[in-house]
Amino acid sequence: MSGSYSATTNGIEVSVEPFYLDDESKPEESEFIWAYMVEIHNGGTEPVQLKKRYWHITDGLGRSEQFRGDGVVGEQPVIEPGETYEYSSHCPLPTDSGIMAGSYSMERPDGSIFEVTIPAFSLDLPDAIRSLN
Repeated sequence: MSGSYSATTNGIEVSVEPFYLDDESKPEESEFIWAYMVEIHNGGTEPVQLKKRYWHITDGLGRSEQFRGDGVVGEQPVIEPGETYEYSSHCPLPTDSGIMAGSYSMERPDGSIFEVTIPAFSLDLPDAIRSLN
């Protein structure tokens, strides 16, 4: 994915690509909507099941919120070795920029749980994109 952020934990690679949804946003009402596409690739040797998600979202004024829940988009997918699970979701913010980061709780076949990092990614308006280098 171009313009994406990725991180790998225990062979599980998480890639995220954010998009600003101009049509759904209402800047005059301080409502800015971003979509994000997520790819979770299992580069390990055993299947894993995505049991829980945790998001830490910080808006452009430094206010942060945390969200925890079961699975993603109503699913707790099992991702076989070599397979990739993809989904998309969205996030409303009261400011025109922000940062999202988090983790997924994955379960191995033996029942053990491990945390997989969701890379921090920035939410910036297309006309306000700043170079990272």
